[in-house]
Amino acid sequence: MLVQMSLARIVIVDSEDEKMSMIVLREADGERAFPILIGVHEAYAIDRRTKGIAVQRPLTHDLIERVIDEVDCQLEKIVISELRDSTFYAKLVLRRNGELLEVDSRPSDAIAVGAGTAVPIFVDESVLDEVCPS
Repeated sequence: MLVQMSLARIVIVDSEDEKMSMIVLREADGERAFPILIGVHEAYAIDRRTKGIAVQRPLTHDLIERVIDEVDCQLEKIVISELRDSTFYAKLVLRRNGELLEVDSRPSDAIAVGAGTAVPIFVDESVLDEVCPS
């Protein structure tokens, strides 16, 4: 079962001494929330795209979004599908001509591609059970 989440927070620490970033996902209709550690570049990309800050030339996540559009696909949803050995796994779920296609992705990249759009984020219930035990 999939549970809809929202991007609740982006934390970026980019100092000389420490470089650490994370996103926090919060259950859309509940109280559960959890962090995912991500790279600082992905955190900046998510932040920029959620704020609608334009760049002169497309960066990687902008390029992926354009490729999805050019091959006549729609990004239907982002699914964080698995947690294995402390690593989260995600998928971009695309729709093309009525058919669903799943593309393996890191959660940070998937969320950066979907950031700033109405594309929903889902987490598999088994992942939530692991990161938010009752």
